Amino acid sequence: MNRRSNPGGSENPQQRFAFYGRCSTEDLQDPQTSLGWQRRAASLLTEPHGLIVEEYFDVGYSRSLPWRRRPEATRLLEAVADPGRTFDAIVIGEPQRAFYGSQFSDTFPVLQHFGVDLWVPDVGGRIDPDSDVHELMMTIFGGISKGERRRIQRRVVGAMEAATINQGRFLGGRPPYGYRIASAGPHPNPSKAADGIMLHALEADPATGPVVQRIFDLYLSGAGLRAVAAQLNSDGIPCPSAHDPGRNTHRLQDGWQPSAVRAILTNPRYLGHQVWGRWHRVERLLDPKDVAAGTVTVFRRSTAERVVTSNEQSHVPLVSLDAFTRVQGLLDGGPRTASERPRTVRAASSPYQLRGHLHCGLCRRRMAGHRRGSTLYYRCRAADLIPSRQAGHPSTVYLREDTLVETLDRWLDSVLGPDAVHATVENLTANGHHATADDSRRTAIDGRIAEAQQRLTRFKAALAQGADPAVVSAWINEAQADLARARTDLGLLNNEIPAEMTATDLSKVVEDMSALVSGLPTAPPVAKAALYGGLALRLTYHPTSGDVDAEVSTAKACAKRGVRGGT
Repeated sequence: MNRRSNPGGSENPQQRFAFYGRCSTEDLQDPQTSLGWQRRAASLLTEPHGLIVEEYFDVGYSRSLPWRRRPEATRLLEAVADPGRTFDAIVIGEPQRAFYGSQFSDTFPVLQHFGVDLWVPDVGGRIDPDSDVHELMMTIFGGISKGERRRIQRRVVGAMEAATINQGRFLGGRPPYGYRIASAGPHPNPSKAADGIMLHALEADPATGPVVQRIFDLYLSGAGLRAVAAQLNSDGIPCPSAHDPGRNTHRLQDGWQPSAVRAILTNPRYLGHQVWGRWHRVERLLDPKDVAAGTVTVFRRSTAERVVTSNEQSHVPLVSLDAFTRVQGLLDGGPRTASERPRTVRAASSPYQLRGHLHCGLCRRRMAGHRRGSTLYYRCRAADLIPSRQAGHPSTVYLREDTLVETLDRWLDSVLGPDAVHATVENLTANGHHATADDSRRTAIDGRIAEAQQRLTRFKAALAQGADPAVVSAWINEAQADLARARTDLGLLNNEIPAEMTATDLSKVVEDMSALVSGLPTAPPVAKAALYGGLALRLTYHPTSGDVDAEVSTAKACAKRGVRGGT
């Protein structure tokens, strides 16, 4: 049993400590500087009682993330549970950096369970588990940490709103298609201007500005979104991601799509005013059944009252107010021509059961749902939009849903039905599939990590070249947050899916999948669509042969929670 020392006492002068600290963003404070002062604060507390023998320091992770989602904190907790650990207690430099909200209440019982003390400078020594005062103080520190983070967020949002409304300032990010970034003179802050920092603004791009105007003209002349996209592709005009691939590494560069045309037609920045807040961050629970797991940040389209617009024009408009207003009316459902009547919205009697699961074998794109009367189809019209896809690709590829679902259910029953479980497990084990992790999911996460790291490199280079620190800091914060989320997802994936699965583990997974399959014959369409999702189903249709390749992923099924939800 570890011996405990009294707060400020010297019962065990040779006590061994593990230091824990955290620094959230490299741009606001140098990690080495942050580590230095936190480590010094911890050392001043522990020097009379022992030595710091291990160090755990998280860089680039928000305080809102629970300990199990911070790499170094996770490593520390794993060391705490190790009977052969080299330390007797943990010391932190500043509680507000280590604990956020109720994290102390979630973490301290774990330390107590393994007999590890926690030392905090603000308390003057060891946290006494029997002291209500100590517990209250740590709870207050968590609340202060949470309040501080929220105050910073409100101040940043308020400052960016004011800069948009009153100054029409360009606040960073990708310029809208049709514009490019230009220098707007010295920074209004004299000290920043003395350092050579410049403001930036939008100016019309001579190559893409006329394309934006043409898109509005085509749409107002009666062409639909798809027709506009097809015309631009036919004329060989690069789509936004192909025109500026450096800022659009996350998007395909194979041609215009109706969604890209709509995004341009609905962007109010083409009126010449700066607009900010069209999207906002929202924090959602990672697992609603486990609040202690923390939150993840997602982006949501803002309501009209959250969007702010500059009082004066800040850049050259590409379209007139009259044209923009008319386009919005047409997009909202108004009549396009004298002979065209507004389309009526018809409630779907059945959902698309294979939505998101079916891909075209010719272009690898997902096939979209299409209804003809009461019959549901899936279709691919990539060749209709993108000339480069026309070779060997029919104008439209169709596949009927009901026939495919019947065949699919028979195949699933043949490989995952109750009578086929044993043979399937033997087949997977013999072919080594039990040792296969979710490579596709891991590859996607690795790509997100690499992309975020590339953005950080570009942003830091821009900062070194004299870009506005306030603007670049916002970019770096966003990239850091994306990097943290990707690393968290990778850590969760590593925890969810073992690198190798034994035959027993594989049997349990296949049995769970079999439970889903057993519910297919009696499941209504809505439930059936969810069951296909639970199987991680992927279908590829080959129009030339008429064959459909079907696969389900045991690795993805292993990663799912509550997989026994079949009806």
